[in-house]
Amino acid sequence: MPTSLVTGGAGFIGSHLAEALLERGHEVIVLDDLSTGSPENLAAVSGHSRLRILEGSVADDPRLPELMREADFVYHLAAAVGVSFVTQYPIETVERNIQPTERVLKLACERPSKVFLASSSEVYGKGSAERMREDDDMVLGSPSKTRYIYAYTKLIDEFIGLAYHRQRGLPVVVGRFFNVVGPRQSGRYGMVIPRFVGQALAGGPVEVHDDGNQVRCFMHVRDTVRAVIELMDSPAAVGQIFNIGNDEAITIRQLAEAVVRLASPSAKIEHISYAQAFGPGFEDVRCRIPDLSRLRGTINFVQRYSMEGILREVIEAERGGHNSSLDSVAK
Repeated sequence: MPTSLVTGGAGFIGSHLAEALLERGHEVIVLDDLSTGSPENLAAVSGHSRLRILEGSVADDPRLPELMREADFVYHLAAAVGVSFVTQYPIETVERNIQPTERVLKLACERPSKVFLASSSEVYGKGSAERMREDDDMVLGSPSKTRYIYAYTKLIDEFIGLAYHRQRGLPVVVGRFFNVVGPRQSGRYGMVIPRFVGQALAGGPVEVHDDGNQVRCFMHVRDTVRAVIELMDSPAAVGQIFNIGNDEAITIRQLAEAVVRLASPSAKIEHISYAQAFGPGFEDVRCRIPDLSRLRGTINFVQRYSMEGILREVIEAERGGHNSSLDSVAK
């Protein structure tokens, strides 16, 4: 049976990925320094006979070379997380995003292992195209705007990954995530849906940054994980970059209104400035919608979760309830 190593596997996306790989019969090794992940995210499978959970950093854990030699597939998800973290800790963002990726790629060449590199829609920066395509030119903001440090570091990761593919023949697949959401996601790092849900369930106010007309697309984590695994199973995906997301757009104000309607109709919505939320000098991207032609053309991907289904599941999870797959899947 195949063996998969998931770095950052105790995090939000990583824990769902580990579960899905176990369901597919893989031996799964999770390596996570628990800086933003938690063992609780893996509680449902922690006693599984084919799962090993190891605490350690990809940057310097001495066990990583041996773990990489065991792995047929490496899913490199370990990274800095969230706008709030990035704007407060730019040095740590660089340290967590670049050197560990290079270490993973170097070690992967020894077997070689097939590698999935998790990137982000942040790499598009100020891109103004109606829908963002993988081969678009990048328009990144000034280094004086701290939020762009994440985009620069993830873009460097992409360059390094593709360089190892072209120069060393390493099978690498790059995925740019667009606003992945679902149960277990924390609002501590600025993620908007768990933040809105937590605020609504606490009675409000639900705080919308700026005018709320920012446009975003949200994808359920289980749809995301399914896309990642199918890409890793596809020989045609090797050496390519893929947008991984939903292309159904919603404004942040509309999102807040939907959360309030479903979670706490009496909660009020308030608008606050970016300066209040993140400090002076913060700059946001007004519209971010992925073009999914390459993804759909490679794996015939169709998402299963609607926006309302996602919100209902997150709200129920936050309340401590158990979710109904029928409620959350049908579009």
